[in-house]
Amino acid sequence: MLTSKVAKRYAQGLLNFTQESGNTDSVFTEMGDIVKTIEKSKQLQSFFASPIIDVKKKVSIALEIFKDFSPVTKSMLQLIIKQGRESQMQNIAQEFINKVEDMNGVQRITITSASALSSENINNILKSSELVNHDNKFDVKSIINPEILGGYILRVGDQQVDASVKSKLSKLKKEFQLN
Repeated sequence: MLTSKVAKRYAQGLLNFTQESGNTDSVFTEMGDIVKTIEKSKQLQSFFASPIIDVKKKVSIALEIFKDFSPVTKSMLQLIIKQGRESQMQNIAQEFINKVEDMNGVQRITITSASALSSENINNILKSSELVNHDNKFDVKSIINPEILGGYILRVGDQQVDASVKSKLSKLKKEFQLN
């Protein structure tokens, strides 16, 4: 997923501030909560994306929803909304999480398959791949995409292994067209 420059800049600013103030871990947890909350609620996504709703109303609602958060996170939420970037709030929070995980050496891994994979299958795929550094921690996200027909697509950082049936069929089709 591409992240906007806005999300990267806000996340980097927040990371710099939390490192100086020493509360990166608590803000990291809160940013995870923001991502989950916004992801689960289509109404909240629509609310933040609406240009009709007043900034003060958005700030008061956001502070009510996230009332148990630290002053740093609440201030960040207010800043994002007052600057008109509330539609990017989830992306900013996710980018902050990514930056902290990168700093801590956590690999982000995505496995796309045609149907749900068991944890044993996922572990076997990870063990067989040279892209995965088994000495580091990793965060595995599983995506189901029936269009790949079978097999899997493993993405580690910016590298990818495509072992899907769809890509193999596509290669065969190209070979037949050349011959």
